[in-house]
Amino acid sequence: MTTKRIPVVLVTGFLGSGKTTLLNHLLRGSADTRIGVIVNDFGSINIDAMAVAGQVDSMIPIENGCLCCAADSAEMDAMLARLTEPSLGIDVIVVEASGLAEPQSMIRTLLSSELEHVLYGGLVEVVDAAEFENTRERHPEIERHVRAADAVVLNKADRVPEPQLARLLEALARIAPGTPVVTAEHGRVDPGFLFDRGAGAPVEERFRQLSFADVCTDEHGEHGEHEWGEHLHAAYESVEFVADRPLDPRRFLSFLDSRPAGLYRMKGFLHFAAPGHGEKFALHAVGSYLRFQPSPWAGGEARTTQLVMIGAGIDAEALTKELTGCVAAGPDAVGDHHMMGVLRYVRDRDGDRDE
Repeated sequence: MTTKRIPVVLVTGFLGSGKTTLLNHLLRGSADTRIGVIVNDFGSINIDAMAVAGQVDSMIPIENGCLCCAADSAEMDAMLARLTEPSLGIDVIVVEASGLAEPQSMIRTLLSSELEHVLYGGLVEVVDAAEFENTRERHPEIERHVRAADAVVLNKADRVPEPQLARLLEALARIAPGTPVVTAEHGRVDPGFLFDRGAGAPVEERFRQLSFADVCTDEHGEHGEHEWGEHLHAAYESVEFVADRPLDPRRFLSFLDSRPAGLYRMKGFLHFAAPGHGEKFALHAVGSYLRFQPSPWAGGEARTTQLVMIGAGIDAEALTKELTGCVAAGPDAVGDHHMMGVLRYVRDRDGDRDE
């Protein structure tokens, strides 16, 4: 049976960008998903923890300190271990950092985790559309923070006119080419963009859950439907790819190395045409992070490749065409050594890619 691995999503952003608002929205809009939260505020009174209290399944507040400074790898592991207790049934963990946190430090801390069942779920940088230029002037390091992110949420988009919003999107594209940018109002981001419902389940069980078809209606919501509305669906989409024939591992790695701008997450499992490597390879990719997990095929299970890709501004037809080109030409076209690129990313320690 596949080990249950719980993704940890890091949420960062400068003071006042709307991180807690986004977190509250995720908690309200994810009725089918148990969310554990690590939240800290810079100061002796943890206002953020008070804001999310009562809405979260399990939460660890950190007071009077910045998370990137207050928690080293061992301390972070201790907190994550508490939240990943099987009895809690947590599906995903969201870490909301203070506005003073250094994203790169937080990523390093998480990737150095000794916990086998914890999985990097990406870093999301929340940017205040109305204050971005002023923040950039006062804190030029915001550009470094944006470049470190796997996805950017341009929040408070309703507070700026369309021409200014277009200029902001262009500026973010120049700062971090290829990083998906999603606009939001009042922190309203579809949870399906950031994490899967029932995220801790084996990947085979949640493959079909990675579609927006069933994440846009919330029977438990205040108004019966999520407030983000249909217009936000144009900002990001889900693309599925299925292949009955095995893939050439070299071609697939080449696709991953040059994957198009805006492709935020890839999930699924793969069948490679490589002698001696007939296992099923689960794939987890978020931003520049990449990891494969081999496991035996179940008895009678069809050996197929099934992938779901989620991103902003992605070309579904082009993605499908590129992946179709990864299908192996024949059984003799792939040698054992062609799997070397894939095997580099089988262990967690090798999964941190700098692109």
